[in-house]
Amino acid sequence: MAEDEQIKRQVVLDTETTGLSTADGNRIIEIGCVEVINRRLTGQTFHQYINPNRESEAGALEVHGITTEFLADKPKFEEIIDDFLDFIDGAELIIHNAPFDIGFLNYELSRIKTEKRRIEDRCTILDTLKLAKDKHPGQKNNLDALCRRYEVDNSNRELHGALLDSEILADVYLAMTGGQVSLSLAAEETKQKTSDEQQTTIVRKDHSPLRVIKASEEELQAHEENLKKIDKASGGNCIWLKN
Repeated sequence: MAEDEQIKRQVVLDTETTGLSTADGNRIIEIGCVEVINRRLTGQTFHQYINPNRESEAGALEVHGITTEFLADKPKFEEIIDDFLDFIDGAELIIHNAPFDIGFLNYELSRIKTEKRRIEDRCTILDTLKLAKDKHPGQKNNLDALCRRYEVDNSNRELHGALLDSEILADVYLAMTGGQVSLSLAAEETKQKTSDEQQTTIVRKDHSPLRVIKASEEELQAHEENLKKIDKASGGNCIWLKN
């Protein structure tokens, strides 16, 4: 397979915790991940609530709203670790303020006596907070600020949640790194419907006919609207709109 045809698998990841520091014995209570392949959301996710065997600090509880009672019947970290590591294995992790999440994940791994693995041993890591600071120096670069800057809808984000925040971060990351709108591979695999199909036959090298269906006016209009959004998000650098 040619270099430019290789599949690039990324996993956008977020966690919620009982507090801000592992030094105080704080633990992970939620992990949320979404898969991105070649800059497109696949619809594959990993989401798990975790019983931390301790209370959340008051400040953390105000942020995520996940109560001790809710977590009482959830699995322990060591019970979900294999499924989690299998999901992220070999991917590039996209994380906002990566040192925080990676620090907590490695802390959880270190608590398992038989576990020798670390997150960095299985994945490469991209910190979108650092990326945003480099791209927008001197500006606010938290997730809410980036949503406003790149016009990503976060209206459902009344409280922090790991899966919701990872989905939002995926859209922000794609916009911030080129204006690519998030497209589902599953959606792309569905057949496009058009009322006025126009067909052209192209002769291939093996002489077998290739059927080509041209886009309808409605589809062309939707395409133009998407290009305008990409152009706005990329600061007027959408190459498809340049003549």
